[in-house]
Amino acid sequence: MSILLSTVKFDDCMGNEAVVFQSSDPFFSVQTDGSIFAKGEGASLDEPVQFKLTASGPHTHVWETVIQLALIDPPSSQQSENEVSYTLTAHEHRQTQISWLQFHVIIPDSRERGVVSKGLRRQKRDWVIPPINVAENSRGPFPQMLVSIRSDQDQDISIRYSITGVGADQPPNEVFNIDPVLGKMFVTKPLDREHRSSYHLRAHAVDMNGNQVENPIDLYIFVIDMNDNRPEFKNQVYNGSVDEGSKPGTYVMHLSAFDADDNTTANGMVRYRILSQTPHSPIPNMFTINSETGDIVTVAPGLDREKVSQYTIIVQATDMEGNLNFGLSNTATAIITVTDINDNPPMLTSRTFSGEVPENRVDVVVANLTVIDADQPHSPNWNAIYRIISGDPSGHFTIRTDPVTNDGMVTVVKPVDFEMNRAFMLTVVVSNQAHLASGIQSSLQSTAGVTISVQDVNEPPYFPTNPKHIRFEEGVPAGTSLTTFSASDPDRLQMQQTIRYSKLNDPADWLSINRTNGQIVTTAMLDRESIYVKNNIYEATFLATDNGSPAASGTGTLQIYLIDINDNPPALIPKESQICERMNRNVNGVNITAADADTDPNAGPFVFELPNFPTSIRRNWTISRISGDYARLGLRYQVYLEPGVYEVPIIVSDSGNPPLSNRSVIKVKVCPCDENGDCTTLGAVAAAGLGTGAIISILICIIILLSMVLLFVVWIKRREKERQTKQLLIDPEDDVRDNILKYDEEGGGEEDQDYDLSQLQQPDSLEHIISKPPGVRRVDERPIIPESQYPIRPVVPHPGDIGDFIHEGLRAADNDPTAPPYDSLLVFDYEGSGSTAGSVSSLNSSSTGDQDYDYLNDWGPRFKKLADMYGGGDDD
Repeated sequence: MSILLSTVKFDDCMGNEAVVFQSSDPFFSVQTDGSIFAKGEGASLDEPVQFKLTASGPHTHVWETVIQLALIDPPSSQQSENEVSYTLTAHEHRQTQISWLQFHVIIPDSRERGVVSKGLRRQKRDWVIPPINVAENSRGPFPQMLVSIRSDQDQDISIRYSITGVGADQPPNEVFNIDPVLGKMFVTKPLDREHRSSYHLRAHAVDMNGNQVENPIDLYIFVIDMNDNRPEFKNQVYNGSVDEGSKPGTYVMHLSAFDADDNTTANGMVRYRILSQTPHSPIPNMFTINSETGDIVTVAPGLDREKVSQYTIIVQATDMEGNLNFGLSNTATAIITVTDINDNPPMLTSRTFSGEVPENRVDVVVANLTVIDADQPHSPNWNAIYRIISGDPSGHFTIRTDPVTNDGMVTVVKPVDFEMNRAFMLTVVVSNQAHLASGIQSSLQSTAGVTISVQDVNEPPYFPTNPKHIRFEEGVPAGTSLTTFSASDPDRLQMQQTIRYSKLNDPADWLSINRTNGQIVTTAMLDRESIYVKNNIYEATFLATDNGSPAASGTGTLQIYLIDINDNPPALIPKESQICERMNRNVNGVNITAADADTDPNAGPFVFELPNFPTSIRRNWTISRISGDYARLGLRYQVYLEPGVYEVPIIVSDSGNPPLSNRSVIKVKVCPCDENGDCTTLGAVAAAGLGTGAIISILICIIILLSMVLLFVVWIKRREKERQTKQLLIDPEDDVRDNILKYDEEGGGEEDQDYDLSQLQQPDSLEHIISKPPGVRRVDERPIIPESQYPIRPVVPHPGDIGDFIHEGLRAADNDPTAPPYDSLLVFDYEGSGSTAGSVSSLNSSSTGDQDYDYLNDWGPRFKKLADMYGGGDDD
């Protein structure tokens, strides 16, 4: 048996003629008038039920609607106890159109119809409120009721309803409210899904005393999206690139737009399309865009950077799955740069080039090769590389690329010779730094011929053998012809020139050169031992100059190896030595050798001999051979010589043919020696030429002189002391002359000692003091001049003469430069606040008690005498 649930209204604008409804759920059926029936016990509504309803007719397409049935518990006040309230939500779809409908369905109780249905029997249970859907941006009127909440106990007691949560009593506040008596919940303002897509509230039922009647129930409000937001591009301009010559389907770039609406619905489903392309070359539609992903790809061949280097594309993004009638749109610009590939080989502007170069010049540009290339300038696809493939086997030329113009500069890197090559025919090929793209063939214009003409210039003469080596014995006389040092002129084809020779550098001025033929003649004797000869070689340089215009010259070096001859006698080494007057004959002697400016075989081994005259030489001295270069000179056995210096002549001969001899003298000091064989100090003096008696006499004289000096100093000291203690002519108590008493005073410390002592020193001459008038400052010691005569006091003074006598004595004292006090500067060792010396106040001495001096024994032998004098205690 079927139960009527509700009626679905459908209008296809044609009167619903022959419209057929079909349900996807076999427990629910729909009649032609739109009535929905529940069939059998399987049609239970204890849980929300959802099924698809399809409407089709002869004048319509197929429409699909999703029906959702949910039980609302408890029943409202307008319903009877035998009525149950359900919420039916129908989602209607047709092609790309979507709308939302809501229904409140009153379903009669099965008992009233006399039908027993287990699945439709109303049961007492806790509150269960299905999710509430509210469309955003609703126009009202507000407040708009959403749901009615009732408790089963509202018949017995008075109940108050309330809601809590975000949107009710939490920010944003008062978006939702509820009638506390009737339990009807309202929305008070339009909702924005992009601001908040759902709300979670809790409904409470309490009695008048605030006691909870029902458990709190969760209320879920979902904001149904409306298409109120346009797609937005992150950037207004996007940049992409693609290689020229790319095949169709090549990925270029990606664009994306964001729609704030629900992307699970058509409101947020964005689709893309290209509105325009600029320029249209080679066709208006070179690119396409994936409507769903926003990827731009090529759709046609023919991208050529040399024709079109950049494309500008306007892309439109539309929501509602791209429906232009209902969707919202926005646009962005895509700039696509066509990147260069090496699809254009370089081409030389001519098949032949020419240039000329002077001979013997390097690092000069002799020809300039120009090239054209349509690829991107200053890129590897454009940069040219030149190579010489033939015509220059010796590597005289290279081609450098001008980085600015891309031209090829033919440059000489190895000098060319006109006499060897008058012209060069080069074959040059040019290519790019990057390889040509696949399928591109090199052009015939990438190869050209370059003709280089060589210009003849006046080249300097050159010496074929340079430096030239010759050998000669030293000592050849002046005027000897050594060799002919001639030069050649490389300009032998077109220029017939004359060469003249001159001397450029001759350190010893030994040589001359013939001006016309280059013959070398000596002007002085060649000497191998000269300071200008290094390692037996004498070196001179000469100049060869032609008569060209301008004249050119070349230099040549002549090296003369001088063969040694025996022209230097040997000389004795050393010149001085010493020997002990008495010593073991086996070790007593002087080792001697000789020096010879010549070299082998004109130097050693040497022969050492003592001359026959004077006869005392051979009588006192002997010489013995040690080796070829050394000999030993010594005293004969049992011969005693007084200490002194002896000149011993020795004849030294070298090994030349014939040998050269030289008589040399060696000064030998004969002296007494100690046990180690070294001359003693006395012996050294004796060896200087004085005898023992003379030495003793000198020492006695020195002692007598020192004694006399000491006695003289003592006498001077005593005389000075007597002079200072000499009494005055009158009694000190009766002497009324001005006097300055000298004291050992301690001044103001070391700080007040900053004065010039030289102003008070004794001058070298006393003439200026004697000549000065009275009153001039005196020196700091008694002048060495005759003393002034003072008046003689009478033996028996007359009382009237005393005053005159005093005044005369005073006047004489004032005019006497020898009378004390003398001008002097007293310098003291001061210990005060400014002294760096420490205090001695801590040193105490005591005259009482016994002092222990035993520690002096520990101070070593130097203090033994003190220990003996003061030590010993009671035993002393």
